[in-house]
Amino acid sequence: MAPAVPLAVLALAALVAPGLGVAPGCDSPAHRWCSSRDVAAACQVESRCPSLPHPTAAPVQLSLYYESLCPACREFLVLKLFPTWLLLPEEMLNITLVPYGNAQERNVSGKLDFECQHGPEECLGNMMEACLMHEAQNFSTYFPVIFCLESGSSVTKNLEARPPVPCARQCLKIYAPEVDSGRIAACVQGDTGVALMHHNAQVTEALDPPHQYVPWITVNGKHTDELQAQAEASLLGLVCHLYQ
Repeated sequence: MAPAVPLAVLALAALVAPGLGVAPGCDSPAHRWCSSRDVAAACQVESRCPSLPHPTAAPVQLSLYYESLCPACREFLVLKLFPTWLLLPEEMLNITLVPYGNAQERNVSGKLDFECQHGPEECLGNMMEACLMHEAQNFSTYFPVIFCLESGSSVTKNLEARPPVPCARQCLKIYAPEVDSGRIAACVQGDTGVALMHHNAQVTEALDPPHQYVPWITVNGKHTDELQAQAEASLLGLVCHLYQ
């Protein structure tokens, strides 16, 4: 005795083509029509297959161009960007951090050098965070460390992770103990750190329109005064509005 065909499948067949016919392009038997989104599309029954997984929308792309010691940059990163990232599922928001801002790149006797708006300490902070990103690679690993650095009293000293530094300043030890602080130090002191800052300089200088201040925020590759204002006023609301 042949197995019974579920009534729901029979109903689908009747709706798609009278007389249990097959939709054009559908080469699957009726009981397989809801087995995958591709099959359902070929058989023109997607709307009648509630169990099909819905495709994930592309995440909102947000890039933050900032300086490590810029007060407004630190405020946005600590009070707006990091909390929003914590609240949203990973697939909704993709963040790129570019520590450079209003710095100036110079060629001094054949070697690249950088001059920063808030002095040498900021250049060091920018390079430390760039090296941290380079060594950690995974955003979910390095972003909490950068949050810790930027929310403390001293960005450049907060990366230390050895006594007698207070626990509140041991950002790397607390948030990413698997990352080797020695490799970050070597990056900062060597050619890799310079190359990373050169890359950040090029990316920042290529902005269209050119950045006029920091923090400078782009959303899905675009910057407008309206997007900047919305991001600073309610970043969570902006991302939720833009996520399709």
